[in-house]
Amino acid sequence: MDEQTSNSSYQHSTIEEQSSYRRYSTAENTNNNDDTNKRKCPWGKILVATILIGIVTFVIIDSLTTKYISTGFQEFLTWIESNLVAGVFAFMGVYFIATVCFVPGSLLTLGSGFVFGSAVGVGYGVVLASIAVFVGASLGSIAAFLLGRYLMRDCVRRRLVKKYPVIEAIDEALQNNGLKIFLLLRLSPIVPFNAINYIAGVTGISLKDYVIALIGILPGTILYCFIGASAGGLAEAEQEVPQPVTI
Repeated sequence: MDEQTSNSSYQHSTIEEQSSYRRYSTAENTNNNDDTNKRKCPWGKILVATILIGIVTFVIIDSLTTKYISTGFQEFLTWIESNLVAGVFAFMGVYFIATVCFVPGSLLTLGSGFVFGSAVGVGYGVVLASIAVFVGASLGSIAAFLLGRYLMRDCVRRRLVKKYPVIEAIDEALQNNGLKIFLLLRLSPIVPFNAINYIAGVTGISLKDYVIALIGILPGTILYCFIGASAGGLAEAEQEVPQPVTI
């Protein structure tokens, strides 16, 4: 009886030693894999991040100094007025690039209303401008979301999420109520549009909810386009008013 007890105790201790050895081996392999992953240098992500950071830096410096970009936008809007159909699609492409590259879109949105309103009247101008802005901004926003989620995740966490800590606080809620929360964020005029596009990529919101929530930018888009178109209509009316005759 004592011999059987000692044999079972020996077998039990042997099994425990083997289990401990397996756990230790698994943990060691996991640590080795983590070290290997840390050593890998994601050159593709670094290249994309470097290019985008360089473009954003150039835009900021240019807006404070030479203002080549602002001048180029004004010339582009003038060209759209003369080439209406091609201008709508070209405007969508420019707005897409501007959204991805952190170029403030307020000037473009107001300018689109002004140009399209001057070309086809205030009513149709607001419709055309709103469609062009919404499509371009939505496509650019989706591209920024995908960049933030898959290519620039670490960079966005370091530079943007820390700047807006409220995103970390509501991240868990975004997994269940992402559509409602982002729809409210899109409706708010104080939330930075370009920054939130990248920040959304590192949160728990799904791509589907993120895309649907873009409807929230429509009211602000229509308002800005209407203001621009109204300014264009006032400018034309002022030109048509006869000047007083001096004797």
